[in-house]
Amino acid sequence: MLSMTSREIGKREAQKPATHAGADADAATTLPEAMTGRASPAKAAVGDKPVFAYIASLPQPQRGIAEAVDALAAKTLPGLRRSVKWGMAYYGVGDGWCFSCGGFAGHVKLMFINGGALEPEPPVTPVGMGKSTRGVELESIEDIDERQNAAWMKQAASVPGVGGKRR
Repeated sequence: MLSMTSREIGKREAQKPATHAGADADAATTLPEAMTGRASPAKAAVGDKPVFAYIASLPQPQRGIAEAVDALAAKTLPGLRRSVKWGMAYYGVGDGWCFSCGGFAGHVKLMFINGGALEPEPPVTPVGMGKSTRGVELESIEDIDERQNAAWMKQAASVPGVGGKRR
């Protein structure tokens, strides 16, 4: 009988797409372990509704964490725009995208597209999201440092995001 290491199991789980059958199907929802080129099968769409639907599709505690990040973004950034891109929620102001929030097995990634330029620089450098992307991995609502994350959101919104023009 072949035995798989936890790393091999994690790789196999990371390759499985998330399934979304509604909020009552939490036990059936599988989230990727880490960045593998896709976060979830959520369809790309611009607007509040697709992002709210994406967040509602996440199991707990990821759903609660993503709801808190979304609420903080709405409170922090006037004129906030939302979109689902590459299987995650993206946020921006003006015509560019500044940061993303996505649910993964055991955590939610809050990633700033130009995070390498933020002060202080966020601690996590994700694989496959661009050389300058930095962020945090949130395992619970208690991990959300509202003051620091709001400061990063404001800084990220003050420079051109992906697809945006210089402001």
